[in-house]
Amino acid sequence: MIITCISASNIKHAKDYGTSSKTCNLIKEMVIKKSESLISVEIIKLVDYELSPCIGCGKCFKKAVCVYDEDFNNIYSKVIKSDGLFVVSAHYAPIPSKLSMLLEKMEQLTFLPRFHKEEYRSPLYKKPVGIIGHGGGTEEIIKGYKGVVLNTIANALSYPIEMNILGVNEEWPNGIALPIQEVIKDENSIFPIQKYDWEDIKVRIEPLVNNMIGNIIAERK
Repeated sequence: MIITCISASNIKHAKDYGTSSKTCNLIKEMVIKKSESLISVEIIKLVDYELSPCIGCGKCFKKAVCVYDEDFNNIYSKVIKSDGLFVVSAHYAPIPSKLSMLLEKMEQLTFLPRFHKEEYRSPLYKKPVGIIGHGGGTEEIIKGYKGVVLNTIANALSYPIEMNILGVNEEWPNGIALPIQEVIKDENSIFPIQKYDWEDIKVRIEPLVNNMIGNIIAERK
């Protein structure tokens, strides 16, 4: 059994120290430990891929791949072979551009076959997906991420793809968002330095990870 975890950040200089990447690594550690190595995790960093936007050519209808974007095809093939998916996304405008390109092509690959044949179902139909948003927000600000980050991604993975969007409670039905602990200005950098409480984040992520593991194991029984 395998889970794919997508780190959606576009920031090249962050490398492995970015929040999306570190969160995916944390998820990987938790899944392996909690499942007693029954489930593995493959991390896909979108920053390492050169995706292109969907141009609506329709050629994917017969070929079931994007004829112009091999990087998308490589990612998508891994996702559909997985038993579950995590998407970790920063709040950009509202989400990173490469993630938007990925989602629009995933949607198109399902929409056209479904339009012509109502009984068609995506290879991702009912597979569980956990969505995690983050940015520069404090505890109160992150509640706004539900609309601009979590719901944006959840809507893209709902109809026609119809993935099983995992939540943790009534307040967070479409995933969770992570607050920052502190923002620091550094005279040596034009970018704000964001500090997170990773022990607190581990506590916040745990229910979503548990939900994912439970769904995957239940499906295999």
